[in-house]
Amino acid sequence: MRIQAIVSRIIRQFFRDKRTLAMIIVAPIFILWLTSLVFSGGNIEPNIGIVDGNEILVTKIDHVKFFSDEEKAISALVRKDIHGYVNLGEVPPKIIVEGSDPTINQAVIQIAQKLHSPNLGIDQFEVNYYYGNKHMSVFDNIGPFLIGFFVFFFVFIIAGVSFLRERTSGTLEKLLSTPLKRWEIVVGYVLGFGLFTSLQTVIIVYVSIELLGMVMAGSIWLVMLVTLVLSITALTLGTLLSAFARNELQMIQFIPIVIIPQVFFSGLFSIEGLATWIQSLSVIMPLSYGGEAMRDIMIRGKGIEDIFVNIVVLLSFSILFMILNNLALKKHRKI
Repeated sequence: MRIQAIVSRIIRQFFRDKRTLAMIIVAPIFILWLTSLVFSGGNIEPNIGIVDGNEILVTKIDHVKFFSDEEKAISALVRKDIHGYVNLGEVPPKIIVEGSDPTINQAVIQIAQKLHSPNLGIDQFEVNYYYGNKHMSVFDNIGPFLIGFFVFFFVFIIAGVSFLRERTSGTLEKLLSTPLKRWEIVVGYVLGFGLFTSLQTVIIVYVSIELLGMVMAGSIWLVMLVTLVLSITALTLGTLLSAFARNELQMIQFIPIVIIPQVFFSGLFSIEGLATWIQSLSVIMPLSYGGEAMRDIMIRGKGIEDIFVNIVVLLSFSILFMILNNLALKKHRKI
């Protein structure tokens, strides 16, 4: 009977907590659905450029763009209009791959091999990498995204739980009863937690590049800047969502809905073979901007002017979350 009483209490507790009950059922289904979308997509079909090629003879490759000279092909490669190109005007013919993604690199090379034809007189190819090199591993490719993800994830959890404790312990209520404005409280918490996220950023970046040996083609200071901005975004999002949680468990429940979807659309997994509407979801994922900026710096060696838009978007997310957090605090201020 005593065991039955415990079981009955737990059952009643779950039915009273509708959010937990929904997360147990809905969250796994939601994550499995996202996983099926990402891993059931079609094969990636790279866009190939052809320099000095005969449009009539080159009929064995789909998604081909023809260029009159190599400079135009390189410009298209940098703009990401193509994943690689073949210069048929050189002997031996030269394949240039974008280089930042080993999977796509291999796909470009395999498709370019279809040009092996007696009609074209091509017996072999010389393969060059615009970014990176042939020795770059899968870990080097996903490393920038992993740095961004771990920074985002841990800052989100720590900030959310810490801000929640401030509220449940009565500290936030006491602050709201003072002449302090809501926005001042929000900014104060962001700056306070920001000091520790800055320290975390420095340590993670240093360990990843100096100790783990990740590829680093650009400036380490830009990497730190991006991870810092990304951590501020996670910080503001965590404090915002903590306003809608009553305890730590409910804060953790936001992970399947907020964090895991961003993993799929952050660049950690290739979504180029998926439907356009699925790819467009990355627009609302802060991690997609941070991950792309990290790859541009660490693998492609780009500068501040190339990642400026990503940083502005991340800062815009942060400002939006701070504004919403300011509004959310209204329900906690006593009249």
